[in-house]
Amino acid sequence: MGKGLSFSEIESMRAGARTAVHVCMNIKAQDRVLFICDEETTPIARLLVEEAANQGACVECAYLEKYGRRPITRFPVALRARLQSFHPTVTFYTAQAVPGEVPLRIALHRFLSESLAARHAHMIGITPALLREGMAVDYYKVAEVTAMVYEQARSTREAHVISPLGTDLTARFAPDRHWVKADGLYHQPGQWGNLPDGEVFTAPLDVNGVIAAEVLGDFFSRKYGVLQKPVLFRIENGLVVRIDNAGRTLRHELEAYLWSNEYSNRVGEFAIGTNIGLKRLCGNMLQDEKFPGAHIAFGNPYSEQTGAGWSAQTHMDAVTTGCTITLDDEVIMRDGHFDYDVLGSRLSYA
Repeated sequence: MGKGLSFSEIESMRAGARTAVHVCMNIKAQDRVLFICDEETTPIARLLVEEAANQGACVECAYLEKYGRRPITRFPVALRARLQSFHPTVTFYTAQAVPGEVPLRIALHRFLSESLAARHAHMIGITPALLREGMAVDYYKVAEVTAMVYEQARSTREAHVISPLGTDLTARFAPDRHWVKADGLYHQPGQWGNLPDGEVFTAPLDVNGVIAAEVLGDFFSRKYGVLQKPVLFRIENGLVVRIDNAGRTLRHELEAYLWSNEYSNRVGEFAIGTNIGLKRLCGNMLQDEKFPGAHIAFGNPYSEQTGAGWSAQTHMDAVTTGCTITLDDEVIMRDGHFDYDVLGSRLSYA
C-alpha cells in the first residue's frame, strides 16, 4: 500500500472513512476508540483516527508490530492489557492479513465483544480502493436489503445455488442454528462485523455439490486477487473432498490450508452478499464477500453467533457471482440480481 499517499488520494478516501466512523460505528464525543493497525495500513488508520477525533472521541492506536513478530498467532498478553486499560467503546482492526493470524483475530474479536462490550469494526486487509468503493455506499439502503434477505433466509431449510461458471451447490440448515444479519450498522455495545459490509450468513448443517470460487479468502485474497479461472471445490457431506481447476502451486497451497487443522476443510459458513452498491469484484475478500451473490467458508463457523457446536483455527471464504439462489421454493436472486418482489413480500415490519 505504501505510506506516501498524495493529498488527492487521501481526499478520495475521506467519504468512506466518514461513513465508517459516522454511519457504521456511530462514533460520538463520549466514545473511546482504539485502532489496531500495522505499519502498512498507517495512512488509512490515520484518516479514520482524524474522523473519529473530529467527533470529539478519545482516540488511540495500537500497532501490531509492537506486540511481536508477525505472524502473531496468539493474543498477546500486552495487547490484552492495553485494551483492558484503555477500555474502548469502539475498536477498529485495519491490519493486513498475514498467514497464520486467524486464531489471533478470532480471540481478539471475542474478547472485544464479549469481555469489553466494544462495538468492533473488523477491516482486515482494508485498502484505499475499498474506502473509495465498498465504504462509500449508502449503508441505510444496504441495511434495508440485508433485512429483506434475512427475513427470507432465517426460516429456510434448504438453499440451492447455481452460476454460469460451474457452481451447483445445495446447503441444508438446522432450526437451532442462527442466521446473522450483517448490515454494517454497529451501534450497540458488543456488536461487531466486517467493513465494508452487507451479508446474511449462518453455519449450514450440510453442504453438497460444487462451488466455483472466483475469489478466495484469508491471505489467498491478497496473493491471488480475482482468479483468472475459478477454482472448483467439490464438497460431500459438508467436507471438501477435491480441488479442481487450480494450478499446481495454488492447489498445493489450498490442500495444505484445508487439511492443516481439524475441520479446516469443513463448510462453516453459508452466506448471501447484500451490498448492492458494489458493481465489480476487486480481488479483496473483505469487500468481495459482500458482493450480491453467494459465498461459503471452510473452517471456523463463528459459533458464538451461529450456534454451531464446533470450531476451527482457520477460515477461508470462496465467492461465486452471477448466481441464481433459491431458498426453499423461492428464487430470491436470478443471474446475480435480487428479486425484490419476492423479498419484499416476506419482509416483516413487526
